[in-house]
Amino acid sequence: MKPATNQYSMNIIPNIVQYQGSKRLLAPHILRHMPARFARFVEPFAGMASMTFAVAAHGRCGGFWVNDLNAPLVDILRAAVQQPQALLAEYRRVWEQQFSWPDGHVAHFYHVRENFNSGEQTAANMLYLLARCVKGAVRYAQDGTFNQSPDKRRHGTRPEKLEKNIAAVTTLLHGKTAFSALDYREVLEQCKQGDIVYMDPPYQGVSGARDQRYLAGVDIDEFAAALDGLNRRGIDFLVSYDGTRGSQSYGRELPPDLGCRRVLLRAGLSTQALLLGKKEVTHEALYISRNLAGGWEQPDLFLAAA
Repeated sequence: MKPATNQYSMNIIPNIVQYQGSKRLLAPHILRHMPARFARFVEPFAGMASMTFAVAAHGRCGGFWVNDLNAPLVDILRAAVQQPQALLAEYRRVWEQQFSWPDGHVAHFYHVRENFNSGEQTAANMLYLLARCVKGAVRYAQDGTFNQSPDKRRHGTRPEKLEKNIAAVTTLLHGKTAFSALDYREVLEQCKQGDIVYMDPPYQGVSGARDQRYLAGVDIDEFAAALDGLNRRGIDFLVSYDGTRGSQSYGRELPPDLGCRRVLLRAGLSTQALLLGKKEVTHEALYISRNLAGGWEQPDLFLAAA
């Protein structure tokens, strides 16, 4: 099956709130490597599901499976699709509290964070923390508690803007989407031919054995074995995994015997390098399973400008 060759604009791809690590900017280039039509789109490491939104916005398939081990993120997405008005009403209540909080809006953020870590892991609390935290970057301590700090310059996404964002997502996914918070291997075991599986797992090179953006890391050998299982069952997949910054590479490449085509997508200038006075371009690796890549025996490499 040939991939679609149309050009896409990120301007028609909705999002709910800012989320660090989102593939929204790269989505038009990732979409180019998917078929024009397929049965179902599966995201085992969905995060805030930017690729699901992109696939839905371009009408590639009629069914979706959104999964992430981080259950509160999945709760946001499920509520946005299935109970948008209830989510918006509760978010507005939490968001408006910060303006009358006795010790100010920053103290209010820490209050909500403490409640969240103490068990009040509602979709609205998670959404507020995500909307208010620094760079939309979810971070967790070793004990699994949310420990990111607030952006003291902002109050988070206004409810009016959030309502428009959620309305777009509801329209695209309502009645078409399953949600779960399972280990990725459980999801892959249930995939079938006709699915396109897109995976954006925790990267190897960001923060060692455990990336603080995630509740759990992913062992590369176990991950490669799971991909081999998809190959053996004839299930097509794409994987965003590590890449390069300037002349520096991060992590091991996926094994060549998987038969994937490896593409480097230009993700822009490295923020970390800019802070050090350097201009280094970041490229993220996209692995395309052998059937999607045309049955090539060996991985290939080319650069696509983002």
